[in-house]
Amino acid sequence: MTSKTTSSALLLALVLILEIASPLQAKERPPNVILIMADDLGYHDLSCYGHPKIKTPVIDGLARDGVKLTSFYAGSTICTPSRMALLTGAYPSRLGWTKGVVGYMMPKRHGLSPDALTIAEVFKSQGYVTGLFGKWHLGDEAPFLPHRQGFDQVFYINKSNNQTKELWRGDQLIAKPFVNRNLTERFTKEAIRFIAENKNRSFLLYLPYSAPHFPVEAHPDWKGKSEFGVYGDVVEEMDARIGEILQTLEREELTRNTVVVFLSDNGPEPMTKASKATPYRGKKWSALEGGTRVPCIIRWPGVIPKGRESNAMVAAIDLLPTLSHACGIDLDSISTGSPVIDGLNVWATLTGKGEGPHPRDVLLYWHGADGFQAIRSADWKLFPKRKGASLKGGQGPALFHLAHDLAESTDLSKQHPGRVAAMKTMAEKLLAEIEKNKLALGKFVPALQ
Repeated sequence: MTSKTTSSALLLALVLILEIASPLQAKERPPNVILIMADDLGYHDLSCYGHPKIKTPVIDGLARDGVKLTSFYAGSTICTPSRMALLTGAYPSRLGWTKGVVGYMMPKRHGLSPDALTIAEVFKSQGYVTGLFGKWHLGDEAPFLPHRQGFDQVFYINKSNNQTKELWRGDQLIAKPFVNRNLTERFTKEAIRFIAENKNRSFLLYLPYSAPHFPVEAHPDWKGKSEFGVYGDVVEEMDARIGEILQTLEREELTRNTVVVFLSDNGPEPMTKASKATPYRGKKWSALEGGTRVPCIIRWPGVIPKGRESNAMVAAIDLLPTLSHACGIDLDSISTGSPVIDGLNVWATLTGKGEGPHPRDVLLYWHGADGFQAIRSADWKLFPKRKGASLKGGQGPALFHLAHDLAESTDLSKQHPGRVAAMKTMAEKLLAEIEKNKLALGKFVPALQ
């Protein structure tokens, strides 16, 4: 074999290796990423997740064209810490969070630390243009606002739609009060404009809708249209608005080079009685499955195979490292100075092309008002204190086998004392490491006049 032939063979081998290792392959530029987050949408609230009356054909189509995750966990059981986890890849307690949300139970003038590295800052450092249109809820003082946390263009409410009446573009107050029933439409229009303006650049678009968080008010064009009352109206409008986003991608010829992620921030709000987490027990604030296991669908045409469904344990904290990998970003090279990233790269699981075991085997659960409450290891879930599982009968632990007990109704702790002890020890070690390597919650101190 000649040296030229040998060189050609080596080059071909290298190309093949790179194609397997990198999802980018031969695309002209890194893919766009669109993160769409619903607010308080329960596991059961989409037709593709089993709801018999709410019709969500657009989101159902995403599931048919991508991967539907059935064991996906939001970053927490309430708004603020869930968003902290999604945007940083870290457990919220690693960012100084202990309980509550901005504007309720959290100390005033606190928010996401400016020292935390956000997904917007990561992607922006790699040449992406970044935009946020929707609900922020990570601090309403100047240092914590989204355009100071990596987002180039922002149009947002700074807390939940029941906590504020102010709509902002950067530091400019756009409306006070805003019209709640029109927010989904307004956020969508801003997102469409952003896509059209940046169609020739790689972009990261974060679209955290305020819907279907209470107060649940239907847009006039959707009022009375659903078979499931006003809650169904609001969810079905959100589905249609997402359709407008997807149509924009198609019109701008961006569909095949855009990763679309849809998820919810936590389980159903107890006050919104229509929302469900069936077949799981528990709602928002609770560390039971219903409080944190939520819908998640990811689509990238031609890269993620169509119609996949995975029951592998995946968490919102995994999206930052996974999407970074998908977009060819070396996260380790730009994470200096931030807290440890708890998320794992689960790209091989999403594409179904992994040869080794799924990387996530353990997950910590957080109650909205009481911090850590449970740990999952494989199919086993332990509440060190059974009170967190809403079970009566003493102060001992509660152990569930999720593969056979989705409702967490049968406590097996007495039958498996060794497993209880091992999982307690595992949780204690993880919590101690988090405590040792964490940031303080961001605190705004006004300058002296």
